[in-house]
Amino acid sequence: MSEAVSERAFRGQVTLDGPSGTGKSSVARAVAARLGAAYLDTGAMYRAATVAVLDAGVDPEDGEAVARVVAGARIEVGTDAGTERVAVDGTDVAERIRGAEVTRTVSAVSAVPAVRRRLVDQQRGLVAAADAVVVEGRDIGTVVLPDATVKVYLTAAPEARAQRRAAQLGLTTPGEIAELAADLRRRDEYDSSRADSPLRPAADAVVVDSTDLGREQVVDRVVELARSAVEVRS
Repeated sequence: MSEAVSERAFRGQVTLDGPSGTGKSSVARAVAARLGAAYLDTGAMYRAATVAVLDAGVDPEDGEAVARVVAGARIEVGTDAGTERVAVDGTDVAERIRGAEVTRTVSAVSAVPAVRRRLVDQQRGLVAAADAVVVEGRDIGTVVLPDATVKVYLTAAPEARAQRRAAQLGLTTPGEIAELAADLRRRDEYDSSRADSPLRPAADAVVVDSTDLGREQVVDRVVELARSAVEVRS
């Protein structure tokens, strides 16, 4: 069987978890394209929920108020790897969710158990509608899809992650990059220590360190894991 046919024959779920700045989004989109699979960015859903909270003017640390706002918001995300679609109550927020205000606030919003339950249910519904899907996030292999076909935990050294995120945001000065690195460390601590669905590798996940790897090398590794899963089941 040729590589292209083997890739296209994949059916199941690939989960790609890990902290910010590891390249999850670009890797997951590329893997989905290679596999002919749907793509789901669960982080975009939490960021969209954060937009709703910010627009409502409630305190992000007030869990009950946050839960009420998110329960009343209509959060929509696309599953096409080639097109980013994120909307809140019909308004496109795909660009806004990547801004500094949302980035500073998303950990507090996503730590609210009621928010996680609501969005996890929505994520599972989107996954169930696809024969093949690549899902990226922070608790996909551990909570959202514990029985996924392939689980990958993508990590990288903090310095490399800060440089990559700075390049995405167009930040160039040492001060800006240092501030970004500090923000990443704070978010890692917040996400790793939260009581509900903390950031950690699933017990059966393959850990891939992308510190010294290019994006295509990481994509090749994940696609190889997916191909191997198909061969084991066939």
